[in-house]
Amino acid sequence: MNFKTLKSKIQIRNRRISRSTGGDLFILILLGLGAAFTALPLLLVIMNAFKPLDELFYFPPRFFVRNPTLGNFQDLVILMGQSWIPISRYLLNSLIIVTGGLLGNLFFGSMAAYSLSIFKFPGKKFLNEMIMLSLMFAAQVSAIANYVTISALGWVDTYWAIIVPAWAATLGVFIMKKFMDSMVSESLIEAARIDGASEFRIYWNIVMPIVKPAWLTLMILTFQQLWGQTGQRFLYAEELKTLPYALQQIQAGGVARRGVGAAVMLLMMIIPIIVFVINQSKIVQTMGTSGLD
Repeated sequence: MNFKTLKSKIQIRNRRISRSTGGDLFILILLGLGAAFTALPLLLVIMNAFKPLDELFYFPPRFFVRNPTLGNFQDLVILMGQSWIPISRYLLNSLIIVTGGLLGNLFFGSMAAYSLSIFKFPGKKFLNEMIMLSLMFAAQVSAIANYVTISALGWVDTYWAIIVPAWAATLGVFIMKKFMDSMVSESLIEAARIDGASEFRIYWNIVMPIVKPAWLTLMILTFQQLWGQTGQRFLYAEELKTLPYALQQIQAGGVARRGVGAAVMLLMMIIPIIVFVINQSKIVQTMGTSGLD
C-alpha cells in the first residue's frame, strides 16, 4: 500500500467519523428539544400543584412557582375527610375494577392470542383482520351499543359493567399474538406435544414465560386505562364510585378549589407515570417486537 492510498483511506475514515459524530450530535439535540417540549405540560402540572392560590390567578400566567406550598394538598385531604363516603371506599372500588379488569384482560387476551397464533383453522385470517379493524375505532363509537348490552344483562350499577368490557379489549390480543408469532416456534410447540403436555400446560408453562414482556406491557396499558375510569355511564350508587370520580367532583368545585384541582390533577397523573417509568424497557421491547411504533 503506497502513501497516497493510505492517506486517502485515513481521510475517508476521518470524514466518516466526523459526519457520524455530527449526525449523532444533531439527532441528540433534536431529541432533547423534542423531549423538553413534550415534558412541558407535565412540568406545568407539577408547578401548578405547588402554587398558592394567588399565583394560580396571575395574568399573564407564570410557568414556574415562586412561593411553593403544600396548602393545595392539605385542602384536598380536608375535603376528602368531609365526604360522607370514606375516601377508602372510593379507593377500594378503583382497586376492584383495576384488578378484575386487568386479570381478565390478560387471561382472555393471551388465550385468544395463543389460539390465533398456534392453531390453523378456517376463518383465522378473517378474525385477525377484524381485530386489526377494531383497533381503529374509538371507544365512543360503540358506547351506545355497549350500554344497551350491559343494561340487557342487568349489570348497570355493578362492577361488572366496567370489568367485563375490559376483558374484551382487542389491543391485548393484538400485542400478545404479534409477540407469540415472533418468539414462539412451531418446533417448540410440537416437541411439547410429543412429550405429552396438554394445550393448557403448553400455553401456561411454556408460552407465557416466553412472552413475559408482552403481558407485562399489557398489564401496564390496562392499568393506565382502568385507573382513569370514572364509571359515570354505568355506576350510579355513590358507594360504587371510583377514586377518579371523587377527585373530579372535588376538582369541579369552582374557582375556590382551583388549587385543590391542581393537586388532584397531579395525583391522577403521578401513579400511571410511575408505573410506566418502572416498566418502560419492557414496553419498548414489546412494541419493537410486535411492530407498534
